[in-house]
Amino acid sequence: MENRDKKIRIFRLHLANVTSHERLWSLRFTQPAMIASLISAGVILLVGIFSLIAFTPIKNLIPGYPNAHSRRLAAQNALRVDSLENKILQWELYTENMRRVVAGEDPIKMDSLVLGTRASREAAPEKYLALRDSILRADVQKEEQFFLASGTDAPRRMLPIEALSFYTPVKGVISRPFELSLHPWADITAPAGSVIMSVLDGSVIYTFWEDESGYTVVMQHQGDIVSIYKNNEKLLHKTGDRVKAGTPIAVLASSNSLTRGDHLHFELWCDGKAVDPALYIKF
Repeated sequence: MENRDKKIRIFRLHLANVTSHERLWSLRFTQPAMIASLISAGVILLVGIFSLIAFTPIKNLIPGYPNAHSRRLAAQNALRVDSLENKILQWELYTENMRRVVAGEDPIKMDSLVLGTRASREAAPEKYLALRDSILRADVQKEEQFFLASGTDAPRRMLPIEALSFYTPVKGVISRPFELSLHPWADITAPAGSVIMSVLDGSVIYTFWEDESGYTVVMQHQGDIVSIYKNNEKLLHKTGDRVKAGTPIAVLASSNSLTRGDHLHFELWCDGKAVDPALYIKF
């Protein structure tokens, strides 16, 4: 039927009993209302399908989606790659020592505790530091390229945390991610004995020992940024030391004596608030 006053076409849909012609159900609607209803139903259907796939095990049926086994293999492969890098560095240092001994030069000094896993980068020759840290050093130089003053009293830019280039404290896999309310830090799985690096230039402001977390080192950086490293077997710096980004500061402990699973407990704070390290650091 047609309403001549409003010039709007109104449709009626009803169900009736064929025998008695009794009306069982009736619905009146306009054309715009019908289109809006169909669009709303389509959107709800798409949201429902997306939620069903995203938040249920059905997503594992999608070809190419990594399942739990694939993620476990990826974590194991990352640890193997890190171990191979350690071995390659040991062989490089061993070869360099042999060359120095043959040439009558003094051998490279290395920390005896770290020798079994990774040679201390502070004791390594300059060319090895330049080889492994060249990218980081270039980023740091870019940050400081606008500083015209020199010396310790030179003014420094207070960059936001998003503009900083962080050094990876240890190469590994995040076994438990950051959760602000329940777990305001990240657990990074890595082999025991791995060397822990400072993420930024800064100062060691506090070190202590706990039965549950072993040695802990707390560092203060510019811009009200604080980094905390726990589950360590040995500290390589004491309170008050100035440390450059990428410099070894500790040696990771074994889970047999301290924690469940070899991992670094890493916290990152900015302006007095805990932040997710994975947003700024690639592990």
